[in-house]
Amino acid sequence: MSEHPSIPMVGMRRISKAFAGVRALDHCDFDLRPGEVHALMGENGAGKSTLMKVLAGIVRPDAGEILLDGQLTEIATPRAARDRGIAIIHQELNLMNHLSAAQNIFIGREPRRRWRWLVDDDALNAQARRLFETMNLQLDPRTVVGSLSVARQQMVEIAKALSFDSRVLIMDEPTAALNDAEVADLFRIIRELKARGVGIAYISHKMDELQRIADRVTVMRDGQVIATMPMAGTPVERIIGMMVGRELAQVDPPSAASAGNEVVLEVRGLNRGAAVRDVSFQLRRGEILGFAGLMGAGRTEVARAVFGADRIGSGEIRVRGQPVHIRSPRDAVAHGIGYLSEDRKQFGLATGLDVETNVVMPSLRRFLKARFWVDTVRSRAAAEQVVRQLAIRTPSVEQQVRLLSGGNQQKIVIAKWLLRDCDILFFDEPTRGIDVGAKSEIYKLLNALADEGKAIVMISSELPEVLRMSHRILVMCEGRITGDIPARDATQERIMQLATRRDIAKAA
Repeated sequence: MSEHPSIPMVGMRRISKAFAGVRALDHCDFDLRPGEVHALMGENGAGKSTLMKVLAGIVRPDAGEILLDGQLTEIATPRAARDRGIAIIHQELNLMNHLSAAQNIFIGREPRRRWRWLVDDDALNAQARRLFETMNLQLDPRTVVGSLSVARQQMVEIAKALSFDSRVLIMDEPTAALNDAEVADLFRIIRELKARGVGIAYISHKMDELQRIADRVTVMRDGQVIATMPMAGTPVERIIGMMVGRELAQVDPPSAASAGNEVVLEVRGLNRGAAVRDVSFQLRRGEILGFAGLMGAGRTEVARAVFGADRIGSGEIRVRGQPVHIRSPRDAVAHGIGYLSEDRKQFGLATGLDVETNVVMPSLRRFLKARFWVDTVRSRAAAEQVVRQLAIRTPSVEQQVRLLSGGNQQKIVIAKWLLRDCDILFFDEPTRGIDVGAKSEIYKLLNALADEGKAIVMISSELPEVLRMSHRILVMCEGRITGDIPARDATQERIMQLATRRDIAKAA
């Protein structure tokens, strides 16, 4: 690829992509120069990762073209991208924890002994050691990857990418799980790669980091490129304004929630490693409390900790003023707490089973007779009642859940907690992956539940959704709460400022 800094090594022109009729990319342009860090910024769902997956050969575009050194190129597969010197490092690292660093780097390409079925471990480790030396990385190539910190694992991923002689490196939220010292180490590696002419496309939400490392920044919103500008001298406020520039649709505000309502859930000083740091908040009866923040902010981790899905390090949880010990989801449910996971298919539903089984599962003891047998008449009647209540579209409660639409699947998750009569509900990304009509039904349902006195925590990456649905909004950044805003005082710009301010998070 070109070594001349004025000639882009990568040029993406008019890239478009739609998924199931929803336009994810709309005529997007992006270029990358040798020895440059070009940052991509935007809200969750803006199209940043999709655009880079097109460059990495993971996603096939519907329209547009890619040029490498000015030459039109087709990148149809990840292998084609790799062969052209393009590598991507996902936020979720793709390593095998039981293998050594060297084995991970050269898997499938191991040097062989005289007998070809035997791996030459000495040569393998020597190759990895030389690669680490070029990165100024002090790491024994024989170390088992599972024993390394996330930062060190990320260095192994970078080494693996460079082992293919990659000249273009795509990094997707590389510092999401790193502390300050680990970030400094990563940035040292990035500066050394820049000096060698490697071009780096860097996806991040963190303003202060981009000011330290990025040369240019491209802002995306709703699948479109809004602007590309030099990072130096560009005010943070201008970037934030571009990220959240769309106007909110006119919607009816949620019903007023009295500040004098009973506090049904109180969390004090909750800690769980770096993911949750000294989090405290109150939730009142009839309130929808929105949790806003960017990827990796710690919102889901707070919900899982309160629900007992993850063990907390320290802190106190009170339900209706009484301290409770929640060591498992069973404990949480016993105290009237329900949790709707952001990944409903993996954690919220048994998709191979029918609607009735999914709905009654958390309440199964209510339908037992003689302690062992399920009273199918009562369980069927209860499932049918809640299906009617939530207007779940299904031919019958005997229908397998996997055959229903995403919106109806989401309603089934809600139905099982309503049948269990949970008064405290955590909704994690409640409208992810469902269409506009289903979203509207979920919104109406949440408002109806709050009007009935249910207390709701709603975690969402869509700022218009948070502003539309919440009575009060908590903003998180890097495991800490950085803002507590009444909905009437909240704006997208204010939330984004709090969600990207690591200095506030440190001081909180």
